[in-house]
Amino acid sequence: MRSARLEMALDSGLWPLPSEGIIAVIRPRTGDDLSALPKDRVEVVTGFKPDADWFAGRGYRVVTRAEGPYAAAVVCLPRARAQGQALIAEAAARVAPGGPVAVDGQKTDGVDAMLKDLRGRVALSEALSKAHGKIAVFPAGPGLEDWAARPAEVEGFRTVAGVFSADGIDRGSALLAAALPGEMKGKVADLGAGWGFLARAVLARTGVKECHLVEAEAEALDCARVNLVDARAQFHWADATTLRLPKLMDHVVMNPPFHAGRDADPALGLAFIGAAARALAPDGVLWLVANRHLPYDRALKALFREVQEIGGDAAFRVVRASCPIRSR
Repeated sequence: MRSARLEMALDSGLWPLPSEGIIAVIRPRTGDDLSALPKDRVEVVTGFKPDADWFAGRGYRVVTRAEGPYAAAVVCLPRARAQGQALIAEAAARVAPGGPVAVDGQKTDGVDAMLKDLRGRVALSEALSKAHGKIAVFPAGPGLEDWAARPAEVEGFRTVAGVFSADGIDRGSALLAAALPGEMKGKVADLGAGWGFLARAVLARTGVKECHLVEAEAEALDCARVNLVDARAQFHWADATTLRLPKLMDHVVMNPPFHAGRDADPALGLAFIGAAARALAPDGVLWLVANRHLPYDRALKALFREVQEIGGDAAFRVVRASCPIRSR
């Protein structure tokens, strides 16, 4: 657990916190225990809405981007290597020169490889191991500028490291975009909109009056704002599974996530399907792409009057589900 490594790093003196100043905790995850740190000095930095809401609900100050200056920081490594490098570079730049920057992560998230990359570039401490992870510390300063986040471009779309499908258009999303009808009248929501690929396809259809992009990752939504210069596009930084849109939608499109960490979690996709049913008008239509192995059939048939497969390939299926069933 992260809390055990933080306590060990503090107790051993590996991570010597200055007596005053703000401590940035970058990208902690829901459930992380930060009680080893003085709460009134902690600023949680995360652009992932469910995590941001969880920490804000426990009284932490939360921002979507590191602002600084900070007295110290801990980077909680994400799975994506390039994103982790960018977060470490950001911490090194935002913490006061010489201030302690801790890098903490699980072995399954690649902490060993990341610490290996850091050695020789910064004055990295020994690594302490506990609870299937490691933590190490280095003094803030120059040397990691080439790790800084830089926008990329994928077939005319802006992306950034760490967001879904940052290096190319997802095959499932491409299949769904190709299967959409030429006319989509009314209001449309794209749940888990990412950097806007599906929303751009929606806005190319005739009859669309509004397209609501709902995305939990702030950096992905920022890319979508660049990619979609269209007055009909409306952007919502929100958890798609809990957001209530101001109006019922005529269409919902989505390629829902199905991973929590490294493990497949069909419950996440099922929550998206439930959210789509709640968001749709009585005669509304859900356009969904999903991996064929995911167990969504029962939920779709329970929540929609008509369900049919309209496309796909060996790995993905595209589903049209219409007329959500309202519970009484």
